[in-house]
Amino acid sequence: MSKHYGAIAFTEAVRDVQRDHGSQVFYDRKRIQGAAVPGADVLTEDEQHYLAERDSFYLATVSETGWPYVQFRGGPKGFLRVVDDHTIGWADFRGNLQYISTGNVAGDNRVALIAMDYLHQRRLKIYGHALIVTAEQDPTLVESFADPAYDAVVERVVLVAVEAFDWNCPQHITVRFTVEELETHLAPLRRQLEELHAENTRLRDKLDRGE
Repeated sequence: MSKHYGAIAFTEAVRDVQRDHGSQVFYDRKRIQGAAVPGADVLTEDEQHYLAERDSFYLATVSETGWPYVQFRGGPKGFLRVVDDHTIGWADFRGNLQYISTGNVAGDNRVALIAMDYLHQRRLKIYGHALIVTAEQDPTLVESFADPAYDAVVERVVLVAVEAFDWNCPQHITVRFTVEELETHLAPLRRQLEELHAENTRLRDKLDRGE
């Protein structure tokens, strides 16, 4: 948990529930310690490396009516980038043209992200303030986030000034594998099957020839 995470997450209502369950004193120490340190929290090498390896994350925004909206964001590994110690960003690809997240950010730039690593049962939660930069506003920046190998239209770049983050408990995260992760295990089995098939074919040929 970063220094300022508690100051954002642990509201009075949250602290009331923590008090009921006996965890308020523990988390209050972290909240008070963070309040004594000015400025936003710095992304360490651990967070930076973790984010650079992700191919997806979940983004939460809030509308002017107060309703939260959670959206899945995906792309090639590395599309979510660490710009500097305090900033992350990603290419926002053209989708179904609803623009709910984009519209919400225009009214309230506070966002929350959850970046999952299902294979190793890890998740990183991030609080920050989002800035949307369109291709018309800064074509050079938007172009720099594009991946020529990925067939998608980049309509804008979303930059998030990170305020705080937390490495959440791995408990109850279901292990899942991507195709890429499975391939490292399946490729040797495929080669072995091909070798066995070739050997079986040679043996059948010998039998057919009466050898």
